[in-house]
Amino acid sequence: MKRIASVALAAYWLTAALTAQAAGTWVQTPYQPPKALFEFYFDNPNKIGSALYWMRALMNPLSEAPYSYAPEDLSLVVVIHGTEIVTVAKKNEAKYQEAVDRMRYYADLGVKFKVCGQAAEDYGYAVKDFQDFIEVVPNAITELAHWQQQGYALILPQIMDKKIDIESIR
Repeated sequence: MKRIASVALAAYWLTAALTAQAAGTWVQTPYQPPKALFEFYFDNPNKIGSALYWMRALMNPLSEAPYSYAPEDLSLVVVIHGTEIVTVAKKNEAKYQEAVDRMRYYADLGVKFKVCGQAAEDYGYAVKDFQDFIEVVPNAITELAHWQQQGYALILPQIMDKKIDIESIR
């Protein structure tokens, strides 16, 4: 009996040692064209650039092999209702040119950009004050609920202020 227990214990430790040396496994998830809803609600308008990378992170892998989806296969909506609303006001275009250019590029690919009408009013903006790719909707929260009822997955970009560099924590 002791011999069986010893063999079992040795087998356990050998399995644990081999498992510790095993590598990860690449999985090719069978993604379908998404219906995704991005909520942009940031405390700093400059965070919109990082949020747009979240959209790129969704779009790029799906446009490449093995998926090779065309932009028109993707249904993406962005609802803007935080301080980043100032980035899509025409009067601020020069200040936020890079973000505006990226949003215009995505809009040309079919991404819908929607601004909360109540937030626009709070900032003193009217429909005519926004870039031509912007649609102003009555309310961001109502808009978010609407798209989720249509089966869109809600994505909330979390934009943090990086305080530790990758090299020091790797």
